[in-house]
Amino acid sequence: MIKNQQSEAAMRICLDFDELPPKPAFDPGIRRAPDRGFRLNQQQTEIALKNALRYVPEKFHRELIPEFLEELKTRGRIYGYRFRPEGRIYGKPLDEYKGKCLAGKAIQVMIDNNLDFEVALYPYELVTYGETGSVCHDWMQYRLIKKYLENMTDEQTLVMESGHPLGLFRSRKNSPRVIMTNGILIGEYDNHEDWEIAEEMGVTNYGQMTAGGWMYIGPQGIVHGTFNTILNAGRLKLGLGPKEDLSGKLFVTSGLGGMSGAQGKAAEIAHAVGIVAEVDRSRIETRLEQGWISRVTDSLDEVFAIAREYLAKKEPMSIAYHGNIVVLLDYIVKNQIHVDLLSDQTSCHNVYDGGYCPEGLTFAERTRMLAEDHEGFKKRVDSTLRHHFELIRELVSRGTYFFDYGNSFMKAIFDSGVSEISRNGVDDKDGFIWPSYVEDIMGPLLFDYGYGPFRWVCLSGKHEDLIATDQAAMSAIDPNRRYQDRDNYIWIRDAEKNKLVVGTQARILYQDEEGRMNIALAFNKLVREGKIGPVMIGRDHHDVAGTDSPFRETSNIYDGSRVCADMATQCYAGNAARGMTYCTIHNGGGVGIGKVINSGFGLLLDGSERVDEIIRLSMSWDVMGGVARRSWARNEHAMEVAIEFNKKHTDGTITLPWLADEKLVKEAVAKLF
Repeated sequence: MIKNQQSEAAMRICLDFDELPPKPAFDPGIRRAPDRGFRLNQQQTEIALKNALRYVPEKFHRELIPEFLEELKTRGRIYGYRFRPEGRIYGKPLDEYKGKCLAGKAIQVMIDNNLDFEVALYPYELVTYGETGSVCHDWMQYRLIKKYLENMTDEQTLVMESGHPLGLFRSRKNSPRVIMTNGILIGEYDNHEDWEIAEEMGVTNYGQMTAGGWMYIGPQGIVHGTFNTILNAGRLKLGLGPKEDLSGKLFVTSGLGGMSGAQGKAAEIAHAVGIVAEVDRSRIETRLEQGWISRVTDSLDEVFAIAREYLAKKEPMSIAYHGNIVVLLDYIVKNQIHVDLLSDQTSCHNVYDGGYCPEGLTFAERTRMLAEDHEGFKKRVDSTLRHHFELIRELVSRGTYFFDYGNSFMKAIFDSGVSEISRNGVDDKDGFIWPSYVEDIMGPLLFDYGYGPFRWVCLSGKHEDLIATDQAAMSAIDPNRRYQDRDNYIWIRDAEKNKLVVGTQARILYQDEEGRMNIALAFNKLVREGKIGPVMIGRDHHDVAGTDSPFRETSNIYDGSRVCADMATQCYAGNAARGMTYCTIHNGGGVGIGKVINSGFGLLLDGSERVDEIIRLSMSWDVMGGVARRSWARNEHAMEVAIEFNKKHTDGTITLPWLADEKLVKEAVAKLF
C-alpha cells in the first residue's frame, strides 16, 4: 500500500506549509453564498472529507477534519476558507505576478479578476456570477492552481478538471498553456440532482461560462448583449427604424446580480426607461454604487411615478424596485400599465437553489428556507413560477413583447408543471410559446451573421492601454457596412463615456469573423510596437459557435440538431489544435446542468508573429464553425455569410445545403399521415 511519505517524496508542486494559514476573518459587507444544504449519506460524507484532505499534508488532517465537516454541514460545501489568501483578491498588473512564462502570469490576472469583491457575486465562496458559477471548487484548489501557474513554462500545459489542477504535461510552445473542463458528466448522471451530490463531494464544479472559464470581465459583458437585444427588439417588434433608439419605451425585467445586473445600464444606453425588480438589497446597492442603476425604491407607486415622468420626457432612466418581480407584474396588470418590452434575468438555471425567490418571502426568509426546508422551498418556487406565467400571459395578450433572456426561465416554468408554455403542448423539444431572445433577435440578427461578444483585457492594468485598444477597435469598424456595425461602432465610441469597467481594464465589443480578426491583429501590432502592454482576448461563451444550448444560443436552429453538442465540442478541440492560450469546455453555463455544453478560449497577445498566425488560424475557425453549422440548418442569414466566405477564401470552404421545395415535401409527407 502506498504511504504518504512516498507521495510526498514524488511531489514537485504541492501545498506545503510549516503551519496552517490562520482561520479567516470575513468582511461583513461582502455577500455570502447561501447554505447549499447537506445532502450526503454517511459514505459520501466520508469520501467528501477524504477528497478535501488530499490537498493538505497529513500532519494537519486532525485539526482540519472538524473544520471541514462543519463547513460541509453548515454551508453545503467544503470551501477550505482558511486557505483563502488574506485581504482583497483582484486582477493586479501583469508584472506583479510570479511566473516562468508570460501566459502563466496572464492567466493569474484573469482568475483573480473573477474573485474581485467588486466583480464576484459571492467572492468568499469563489462564485463569480449566476448563483453558482465558480472559478474553482475550493480554496485549496485555488492555491494549488496558482502554484502551478507560477511554475509553468511555455513548453508545458496545465490540465484542469472541474477546478482540480491535474498536473503539468509536456507540450509545445504553440500548444495551449491550460486546458479546462467543468461539470462534464456521464449522460446517465447529467442532471442537477446528481451534479449537486458530486459537487458536494468535491469532484465537480459549475464553471458557468466565463467564471470557471476565467474570462469574466464584470457585468459590462452582458450589458452589450442586453443593449443589442432590447434595441433590436424595438426594431423588430415596436416599429423602430435602424437609426432610432428606445426613447419613450418601457422595459421591465428582474435580477440585479445573479446573472449580471446589466439591464438597467443597457436600458439607459438604449435610451429606454428600465424597471428592474430585485429582492436582495445588497445587489441593488452594488449596482447603485457602480452607477448601473440611477434610482431605487421599494414603493410601486413611486416606481411608476418616476417611469411616467421619464417616458413623457423621452429621456433614459433606470429604476431598481426592491421587491419581487411577481409583485411588480401584478401591480402592472391591475393598474393597466402598458409595458413595451418584458423579460427576466434571474438565475433560473438554478431555480431551486437560490436563483429565484418565491413571492411572499423576504430575501432573508428565502435564504433561511433554502437551508431548512428545501422541499417546501421548491413547492413555493413552483407556485410562484405558475403565477409569474399567468401574469406574463396577460401582459402579452395586451400587446407586450416578452422574451426569455436565456436564463432557463421558460424551461423552469415548464418544469413547474405548466404544460401550456410548451409549443407542442407535450414536452420541451420544440421550444416554448414565447421566444427565447436568441430565436427572435440574437440568433437571426447577430449570431447567424457571425456577430458575438468579443472581449479583451489590458493586462498592464493601465487605463491608457484600454483607451488605445478602444481607438484601434473603432478604426477597424466600417459603420456603413451593416446596421449591426453601426450599432457596434457607436457602442465602442461611447464606451469610455458610459463607464463600463468593473474590475480589470477590460472591454466587450460584438464583432463578426472579419472584425474580430482585424481587431486582434491590430492589438497585437500595438503590443509589438510597445504602445501598449500584453492583452488577453477571448469571448463570452454566449456566442456563435462556442455553445450548444437548445433553450438559448441554438434555439433558432430548427433542423432537429438543437439536442446535439457537436459544435461546442468541435469548437473547443479546434481552438486547442490552433494554439489558443487556454481552452475551456463546460456543462450547464447559463441554463443549467444537462441543458447546454459551452466552450471558450483566451488568447494572450504578446506582440509576436507567432500570435499573429494563431489569430489568423483561430479567429476564423472560432466564428465560422458556428456560422457553418447555422448555415447547414438552413438559417438564411448564415447561408448568406457562408456563401460570401466561400467566394472570398481559397484556403477553406463551407458545406452548403440544397434547399427542398416546401410544397413538394409537405404533399409527400401528408400522404403518410
